[in-house]
Amino acid sequence: MIETSARLLRLLALFQAQRYWSGAQLAERLEITSRTLRRDVDRLRSLGYPVHSTSGTAGGYQLGSGAKLPPLLLDDDEAVAVAVGLRTAASGSVSGIEEASLRALAKLEQVLPSPLRHRVTALHASVVPMVHGGPKVDGKVLSIIAGACRDRDSLRFSYRSHDGTASTRNVEPYRLVHTGRRWYLVAWDAGREDWRTFRVDRISPRLATGARFATRQPPDRDLAAYVSKSLSTAPYRYRASVTLSASAEQAAEVVPPTVGVVEAIDGTRCVLHMGANSLDGLCFYLAMMGLDFEVREPAELRDRIRMLADRFAKAV
Repeated sequence: MIETSARLLRLLALFQAQRYWSGAQLAERLEITSRTLRRDVDRLRSLGYPVHSTSGTAGGYQLGSGAKLPPLLLDDDEAVAVAVGLRTAASGSVSGIEEASLRALAKLEQVLPSPLRHRVTALHASVVPMVHGGPKVDGKVLSIIAGACRDRDSLRFSYRSHDGTASTRNVEPYRLVHTGRRWYLVAWDAGREDWRTFRVDRISPRLATGARFATRQPPDRDLAAYVSKSLSTAPYRYRASVTLSASAEQAAEVVPPTVGVVEAIDGTRCVLHMGANSLDGLCFYLAMMGLDFEVREPAELRDRIRMLADRFAKAV
């Protein structure tokens, strides 16, 4: 009986690791006969797990959705990863999940073997999170948007722009992008007839419209790069392009994706595209990077840098 129970747990673990298995694959992995596999599948069904099967030469098994949640079976590295992720979520950028994350973490740590528990404890004791000042998003709002992206349901919501202007948007949500500080929604704006990037903390969602939409060609294969470009240039009064005396890899170490977009020229130079609402803001950031640069555009930025250079020279 113990051997059978252990085998059922292994069978559930296989279903969690891969959506569909042929009968031959499962029998081989479990080192049992096809007849024993069918009996084990019947036992899972009697316990409330909906295992779907197909017959024929290409037949196999698949664990469907059901009322009972199968036990979560994790290997050592997966257990540590989940524990660290829950701890991070408890102090992350999504509000409303902190307490739930800590409860789940407490339950997980209770069942971890002693060596794994020591690994997790060492990580928690040694790592000091740097809590950023960025806005938090509501976990429920994030779930609504994620569900609409998954189901291709149109969304209607109130939106507050960076200057405080309120508007109502009807969009076809495509993907959520997390920069580490903020959450963004990439969506097709029906009113503007174009792709737009929305900060999730500025969204007040209403009910999904219920209207399904056909999948569109996304604005970029690399949505992270698309959001980075949208954030670093589009919303600002001044847009600048500068040549940096550094490789694209070196520049990426000091230029966050929310600040600018880096394009390689060769192994020693790259171009940085960035934006700001003031010329002084651009000057300040360029000076603080610690990299030599040459301004391509705009001309106003070159003039402002000369003026500031003269002012600083007189000060010393």
